[in-house]
Amino acid sequence: MGPPEGHLLQRNTVASHESALKAHRQNVVRREHNRQLRSKLRNALRSIRALIDEDDFTKAKTELKGTISLIDRMVTKGAIHRNAAARYKSRLQARVVATAAPKAEAPKAAAKKSAK
Repeated sequence: MGPPEGHLLQRNTVASHESALKAHRQNVVRREHNRQLRSKLRNALRSIRALIDEDDFTKAKTELKGTISLIDRMVTKGAIHRNAAARYKSRLQARVVATAAPKAEAPKAAAKKSAK
């Protein structure tokens, strides 16, 4: 009894040797695992971008730490390229800092106005 109809491991490949069949099975499992990892990464990026858009600096800053850790794990697992990871981290950090910058400048602007 083989895999159910439409299942990823169903034999509908060109491979005919045992080693090629095994390589195909391994590839299917790895592909599914990588899909799940990339989906988790995309969800994390989407949630932190939403926090940044809502100007929720404190939540974005705490979420950033976990997201950066997740990005680094994706690199070590080979799900994304290290340069892509560096690009994600750099852009996220820049956006979080830019979100915090207007709040930090507001007290300074008020102090300048009161000094004049």
